Amino acid sequence: MPRTSPARRNTLNSPRKRRVDVARRDDLLRQVQEIFLSEGFTTITIGELTERLHCSKATLYSVAATKEQLVVLATKQFFGESAERIEADVATRTDPQAKILTYLSGVANAMRRNSTTFYEDMVSFAPTAEIYARNTARAAERVRELIDDGIREGRFRATDGLFASQLVALAIEGVQSGVLLERTGLSAADAFNELATLLLHGLLHKPR
Repeated sequence: MPRTSPARRNTLNSPRKRRVDVARRDDLLRQVQEIFLSEGFTTITIGELTERLHCSKATLYSVAATKEQLVVLATKQFFGESAERIEADVATRTDPQAKILTYLSGVANAMRRNSTTFYEDMVSFAPTAEIYARNTARAAERVRELIDDGIREGRFRATDGLFASQLVALAIEGVQSGVLLERTGLSAADAFNELATLLLHGLLHKPR
């Protein structure tokens, strides 16, 4: 029986190995994300993470070479996965008003996962603060797109979409930082429901 060369064996085995490695890596990163969202990341060490994840430091360093890189990856994963879930929900709606309500509710649900400690750590660490700012800007832009869609469909009156999007951006930041919640006593979900109501009452056509 002909023998398979080592190179051939590696070629045959590598796809399966890569799939297992990627699955393990994603699972570890998701667990790290949950810990960071719940407790923040400044005070947690790599050693503590490995104990809680029941893995070696070498395994965790295969996900990211440093703790700082791990923090960045986990933060990106959080925002990326949240955006995917929100957009999937928005895609099930056809009415422009329902799309905006669904989008803002989705943002509120995602923000419920952020502890105060995580937020403070995130805005204090330059790489994650940049990720946060970029995603906040994208959220504002997305609401502007939904408003523009409603205007084109005749559901909303022609208004300044840029102003509306900036208003949403400020509201998102205010809720995320806790400033609006502290001043109003609302939960994140209630605050975003109020924002949606405020926007849409100002956008809907009024009967002549």
